[in-house]
Amino acid sequence: MMLKKRVIKWIYIWLMVVAWSGCQLGPSQTASDSPNTPAEELLAIEADSTGSGKGKAEEQMVDEETSDETNAEAESRVLRVGDLLNTRTESQEEAAELTIEADGNEATLIDAEAAPEVASEVRVFEIGNELTIAALKASEIVGSEITIEQTLTAGTNYSQNIASYISEGNRIYGLLTVPFGEPPANGFGAVVFNHGFIPPAIYQTTERYVVYVDALARSGLVVFKIDLRGHGNSEGEPSGTYFSPAYTIDAISALKSLQTLDFVNPQGIGMWGHSMAGNLVLRAMLVEPDVKAGVIWAGAVYSYDDFVRYSIADPSFNRRTLDESPIFRRTRAIREAYGEPNTAVPYWRAVSLTENLNDLQAPVQLHHALNDDVVNSGYSVDLAAILAAEGKSYELYTYEGGGHNIGSPYFNEAMQRTIAFFKTNL
Repeated sequence: MMLKKRVIKWIYIWLMVVAWSGCQLGPSQTASDSPNTPAEELLAIEADSTGSGKGKAEEQMVDEETSDETNAEAESRVLRVGDLLNTRTESQEEAAELTIEADGNEATLIDAEAAPEVASEVRVFEIGNELTIAALKASEIVGSEITIEQTLTAGTNYSQNIASYISEGNRIYGLLTVPFGEPPANGFGAVVFNHGFIPPAIYQTTERYVVYVDALARSGLVVFKIDLRGHGNSEGEPSGTYFSPAYTIDAISALKSLQTLDFVNPQGIGMWGHSMAGNLVLRAMLVEPDVKAGVIWAGAVYSYDDFVRYSIADPSFNRRTLDESPIFRRTRAIREAYGEPNTAVPYWRAVSLTENLNDLQAPVQLHHALNDDVVNSGYSVDLAAILAAEGKSYELYTYEGGGHNIGSPYFNEAMQRTIAFFKTNL
């Protein structure tokens, strides 16, 4: 009986306040009387009997039976009255369900629909949080002006330059090619070209991927083949991409730096990645919506479950050097904290690319040789199946030969498909 009276009392108080729009609210009141107040706001209504501006009837209701219940009892009550109260105004098409929480002296009206927002707050992990998709999306990744460091011998129909930009305070170098002639009205389409694993000690800007860059450049695209941090003359420490976001940040910074060039279409930039950079490209596409298309050749590690399933057999890895590197220590710390990759574990689910495909907005093209003896073609086949299940736009091409680099006689076919894909989507 006492609880029933109390329920009626609080409902009556709230209705009286709503009805008496001209009443002055108490000193601790935080709600606005404006009809434009969103239904989602938290409305704090003070029910203190000593508050100024209270009507006598309200004072009597607040004071009545205060000796019958203790503050502790009042704090334990949560009375849902959303079905009994209509809070609609002309500017509020949908009334929020309200909860009254009483603490003896104060009643707070809370939008019950706001509770799920609190429950869905991004989880922060003590170790390795920087690798999660949520953390990357929340970070501010910026570009810089691009500096031409050196002009190289021109290609068939394009100029070549050593250029640099800034990524997280590191000066990153790369090979920048620009088509001859006047750019289209919206600017040239452009590609951030991300190399696969090459031992940093032997990496050089103008070596490797020469025919790849040449083919893309001759097609009329601006190509920026960046030397990921710690490679060539690029500052910073090499980190790998599977257990560090650093290379992904370098690639997104390169894209944002390309957007500063007046001859590049700022909304016509894609990414190309090989081997480990497949992980980089897909992660960048989840984080940065300005990546308008992604092409991956012989890519690896998308779900992280697949890393356990297929592993990687790269003969260029120097295990002793790797064991001494900071990235190995970081990887070991993550695995000690959360075990081997397993998307049943919250951390691995948070870093998994395939578990975060809701953020993928642009199309993806995958290429893989079935005889790749470094990165199993199962990585690409599995990814394509998940993309299909999620209703994402993708293309998958497999080749009977060509190995890890998709070389002759399949290179030309794969490159023609790559160029056509970029031309269509950039």
